[in-house]
Amino acid sequence: MSAIRTVGVVGAGTMGQGIAQVCAAAGFSTMLYDVNPEQVGRALQGIEENLAAAEKKNKLRHEDRLATLSRLQAASTLEALKVDLVVEAAIERLDIKQELFKKLEALNSNKTIFATNTSSLSVTRIAEKLGTPSRCIGLHFFNPAERMKLVEIISGMATSPEVVASIQEFALRIGKNAVMAKDSPGFIVNRVARHYYVESLKLLENRVAEIPAVDALLRSAGFRMGPFELMDLIGVDTNLAVTTSVYEGFDRAPKFAPSPIQQQLVREGRLGKKTGKGFYDYSAKTSG
Repeated sequence: MSAIRTVGVVGAGTMGQGIAQVCAAAGFSTMLYDVNPEQVGRALQGIEENLAAAEKKNKLRHEDRLATLSRLQAASTLEALKVDLVVEAAIERLDIKQELFKKLEALNSNKTIFATNTSSLSVTRIAEKLGTPSRCIGLHFFNPAERMKLVEIISGMATSPEVVASIQEFALRIGKNAVMAKDSPGFIVNRVARHYYVESLKLLENRVAEIPAVDALLRSAGFRMGPFELMDLIGVDTNLAVTTSVYEGFDRAPKFAPSPIQQQLVREGRLGKKTGKGFYDYSAKTSG
């Protein structure tokens, strides 16, 4: 079983930031890389703010906050990521993930594990461009990664049992509850969750109810967030990409069909909280 001591996280968006924080807090030397260096800076600042807030609420000791930050480092180039485990949290596109892992395989030892945080793409397809696809596995975190306890572990057709065992142990060490899932579109959670979003969007298309009413009713039914609030948090574009992937993965089954409303928001650049507008307008809140 491969011993994991160092972790490289690729992609410094909301998910990558959370994954890096979790790994560093669990004692792993963690490097964070993004094609946009400014994004890495924002992510590290976000982690500092999260940890400071936790300390202020007495949920984190001062020395633990400092220790976590000491284990975090920005990687200025992809070549710097010579690690035991790569966790990829890049854009949800097969070609980008394949090319990324191919480059990283050439840079690393033959023991490095390549874990993809894909929400819906086939782990087998992502691994097929690697010289050793047995080292590729799915490790799907949920947003926000620093708080959500669940992770899905997905074996591709070539993933070795040793890599599965290493990732199961790693998940325990970072305090996550790991569930094994088959390599099928959407895995478990995102396959089931599609209808939370798709049916809510159909209500909007058919003018059955307005956005705040749908969110309020579903919160009152026990969900922590309504579907439109959750899409804005995740990113309307990210959510659409997952829906589209599941839709294509199931031979365009009508029940998974993406919504024209969501597609229009993406075309307009209204991607949710990260852009200030999505289903809701956050511009007044973000401006001060």
